[in-house]
Amino acid sequence: MASGSNMMAPICLVENINGQLSVNQEALQILGQISQPVVVVAIVGLYRTGKSYLMNCLAGRNHGFPLGSTVQSETKGIWMWCVPHPSKPNHTLVLLDTEGLGDVEKGDPKNDSWIFALAVLLSSMFVYNSVGTINHQALEQLHYVTELTELIRTKSSPTPNRGDDSMEFVSFFPDFVWTVRDFTLELKLNGHPITEDEYLENALKLIPGGNPKVQIANLPRECIRHFFLKRKCFVFDQPTKDKELLANIENVPENELDPKFQEQTKNFCSYILTQARTKTLRQGIVVTGKRLQTLVVTYVDTINSGAVPCLENTVTTLARIENSVAMQKAADHYSEQMAQQVRFPTDTLQELLDLHTACEREAIAMFMENSFKDEKQEFQKKLVEIIKDKKDDFMLQNEEESVKYCQATLDQLSVALMESISAGTFSVPGGHKLYLETKERIERDYGKVPRKGVKANEVLQSFLQSQMAIEESILQADKVLTDGEKAMAAERARKEAAEKEQELMRQKLKEQEQQMEADRRSLEEHMAQLKEKLEQDRESMIREQNMMLEHKLKVQEDLLTAQFRKKSEEMDAEINQLRNMIETENDSHLILEALSIIFKEFIAILFAKPVGDIVTRMSSLFKKI
Repeated sequence: MASGSNMMAPICLVENINGQLSVNQEALQILGQISQPVVVVAIVGLYRTGKSYLMNCLAGRNHGFPLGSTVQSETKGIWMWCVPHPSKPNHTLVLLDTEGLGDVEKGDPKNDSWIFALAVLLSSMFVYNSVGTINHQALEQLHYVTELTELIRTKSSPTPNRGDDSMEFVSFFPDFVWTVRDFTLELKLNGHPITEDEYLENALKLIPGGNPKVQIANLPRECIRHFFLKRKCFVFDQPTKDKELLANIENVPENELDPKFQEQTKNFCSYILTQARTKTLRQGIVVTGKRLQTLVVTYVDTINSGAVPCLENTVTTLARIENSVAMQKAADHYSEQMAQQVRFPTDTLQELLDLHTACEREAIAMFMENSFKDEKQEFQKKLVEIIKDKKDDFMLQNEEESVKYCQATLDQLSVALMESISAGTFSVPGGHKLYLETKERIERDYGKVPRKGVKANEVLQSFLQSQMAIEESILQADKVLTDGEKAMAAERARKEAAEKEQELMRQKLKEQEQQMEADRRSLEEHMAQLKEKLEQDRESMIREQNMMLEHKLKVQEDLLTAQFRKKSEEMDAEINQLRNMIETENDSHLILEALSIIFKEFIAILFAKPVGDIVTRMSSLFKKI
């Protein structure tokens, strides 16, 4: 179960024991192993209304979620069944069956409200199951939807002059499906046939009048219309007239069920399996099984603490967990790619830095893909530091390998020289010339050896310096040379040594410039990918807000059409506020300001020099981003 899941039977996800909710660790482990995106379908409704039967149908099984034939509620808490999605490749279908609402055996009715709220928060499609018709009584029984404003918060701190933040529920609430079981009416309105959806929308129309009873009756209607962008209805005939068969419906062969009920069930399953969306949070954050695991734990812990689940806080908690993993995954990818592709010692420093740049680009892209809501780029800054440290480690290893290889090469090439020195071969008239020829031959042979690495000149220089005293001794002992010739030879040797030292310094300066350029490329890559991600986030937020605005305008238009002018005018404030939010999000200066701040922070990490002069040198780079 590396990426998906195919459970043979459901398991309790959220236990409800004596009014206390707790999360089943075994179920959490199952979710934690699902790396695929999840489509979450939750069903709620009064107890003994056949919710579990529909969920078993969605799973493609006759048995699974427990069905009961008594007046006792069979399901307690929230049960979960994870199966491969039959029509979305590489997705897992998560079915959540909830305990029946209104169970007389439960002591605390608040418990039902929390189960209802959890089902809304966790699902991407929310199915409300009832029996009979959608009438005043059915809507009264759906009072739980009116309590969501007290049980769910969008933001951690209230926005001034806004009251509750339920206006934003529509941006992250699931699609709403009302299933009506044992439906006996004709689908007609004023003598004309209507669809199931038209039946639902007609039932959700507000009742005219302003007295308290009417306001209370309208509240669930208003909440459903305001909170749920997409609504659907399915009605079902009785499965069979035979009471004995009804009591054991999971064991009844399909051909013994009412044909119309069979067709209605297939239509329902087809719609759910093709239309239920992948579970997402605000700004399009896709929920995987592992992320769903975090949501469940966070919501239940919050409820048990006596607080109200807050989407913003939950996403922040999820983001810290996910971003930490994304950062480590990106850093590991960099290390793995570098280790696989580098061949020590590299011929030049630039070869290593070019490889670093390519691997870092991949690592940054991986982090951007797997991270979200990285406030103040906390985790991206850590990634900058980690990769910089890893790059330095690779550079050090490259240098060490170069030194080791060059030293071994020189040791091998100078064997004859060292033996001749020990044997006194050069301690004869004309020995200095012979010594120089031997030393120059070693230098020529050393130069022909390929891929000596970045320390080739430094190791050679060190070798030559170690020979200076010996060369001077041989020079002074050579009786063929006059004092003047000896002085000229000594001066020539010092001049050559100085030139090699200067050449070595030029190489080091060049390598420092190459490192600066590599750090500049790192900065440019981080900034470019960050800018792209911030713009994508902004576009996602604007789409979300435009969707909310479109929904609000539709609700307002429906209110006007139904002659509810006052209620329509009451929506003006939140509609104007949404328009202002969209206008603010469209201001690109906000992204530039954020980039300007993080730009300086990245510089402070990447460059060891004082930030002031680096900022000046890099200002042209920022203008290009």
